[in-house]
Amino acid sequence: MNRLAAALTRRAIPPCRRALCSGAPQDGEMEAAVRDIVCSGAGSLDEVGSRLDRLGVAVSPALVGSVIDSCGGGSGRRLLRFLAWCSSKDPGAMGVETLDRAIGVLARAGDLTAMRIAISDAEKDGRRMAPGTFTAVIEALVKAGREDEAVRLFRGLERQRLLPQRSDSVGGHGVWSSTLAMVQALCKRGHAREAQGVVWHHKSELSAEPMVSIVERSLLHGWCIHGNAKEARRVLDEMKSSGVPLGLPSFNDFLHCVCHRNLKFNPSALVPEAMDILTEMRSYGVAPAASSFNILLSCLGRARRVKEAFRILYLMKEGKARCSPDWVSYYLVVRVLYLTQRIVRGKRLVDAMLESGVLPTSKFFHGLIGVLCGTEQLDHALDMFKLMKRCGLADTRIYDMLIEKFCRSGRFEVGRELWNDATKNGLMLGCSEDLLDPLKTEVFRPACPAHKLSPQSYKRLAQKKKTVAVGAKKDTARAAARKK
Repeated sequence: MNRLAAALTRRAIPPCRRALCSGAPQDGEMEAAVRDIVCSGAGSLDEVGSRLDRLGVAVSPALVGSVIDSCGGGSGRRLLRFLAWCSSKDPGAMGVETLDRAIGVLARAGDLTAMRIAISDAEKDGRRMAPGTFTAVIEALVKAGREDEAVRLFRGLERQRLLPQRSDSVGGHGVWSSTLAMVQALCKRGHAREAQGVVWHHKSELSAEPMVSIVERSLLHGWCIHGNAKEARRVLDEMKSSGVPLGLPSFNDFLHCVCHRNLKFNPSALVPEAMDILTEMRSYGVAPAASSFNILLSCLGRARRVKEAFRILYLMKEGKARCSPDWVSYYLVVRVLYLTQRIVRGKRLVDAMLESGVLPTSKFFHGLIGVLCGTEQLDHALDMFKLMKRCGLADTRIYDMLIEKFCRSGRFEVGRELWNDATKNGLMLGCSEDLLDPLKTEVFRPACPAHKLSPQSYKRLAQKKKTVAVGAKKDTARAAARKK
């Protein structure tokens, strides 16, 4: 009877209280109980303080820091209530940087509501945010589509003279300023117009090197992300005329912008304009890399301009482009060949890549096998998988994809062979073994066999549909005339 009563008592006491009732709690148990209440506890916000009071925990900087680091998204308001409770119990135990640390955690977790409350409290106390915290806050607002709010916060802190102080230390992170962080955060998401307004209002601060170079490169990147090739060209010309050093990333940004604009509005101008930019790069002393040509190849593939993509890759292979292709270059061309049903030509290109010594990665085979499975070329996908195994790159993910695809297509024997092969190699598959059972797996088959119509058959079918439509209209007119 005593054992039963003891067991019922243990069940009735919450985990955070059980450690306290069993004797003097250890520091680790106490800290875990506090984290459980603040970070993952249930109940209203008003219950946080009362539960902490019942726990009888002593406030210390180490405990506060541990709880702040443990809190993630969804527990921001509870964290603020915990900090208010700590401040009421022992204001001296709250370090100067505690609120700043909490703001940074809330910003990285994306809890904007709790972050705004914490920033408002910091402004009332006249506290400055640390440079890293300010950067995290601005980036969180811009990422959430609140770029106007980010600019308002920046200007409000500037009016109150609470912006983080400029640091000229060059170690590790280089030169930093709040204005520069604001411009970079906006340009990273393509809000170059707002960034340009910030730059205009802080000309004196950003007029010295290396600030000028960083700002110009950021604006170029921002206009390219925004997709405004005209403004990007203007910034690029200003950088060249003012002597700002330009590197491969800046030219690649501009090439990406121009290629995607042409992909949308004028695919025929993809190759000519891209070649002009590559020539401009060489004249400026920047050698194009494989990444530069891959931008062009990607857009050509999306536009299904197979011949031009194959020609660019041929120029790279022969050395006429002064740049050798990497596995991404081959992947982009082979992918568009597979998508346009040029399977044999794509296989030859893969063999040529391996013979030339270019080593692919698992992403290369994952992408191509996925394309072949998506276009129902399962036998060719199996051949590509065998080549992947010979390269020693087969993994669990590709086995799962192929087993499910073959079983869903009704080829259970191939799925069983792949399952046995994976088990033999000691791989832990993520798909269920029920896929191999025809009684449990639904097979997807096309409702009618796909067949191509010749031009003559297509014309006859169109004429037949037109005749039927005209006849239906005449019948409707006759029926309406009879009713009258």
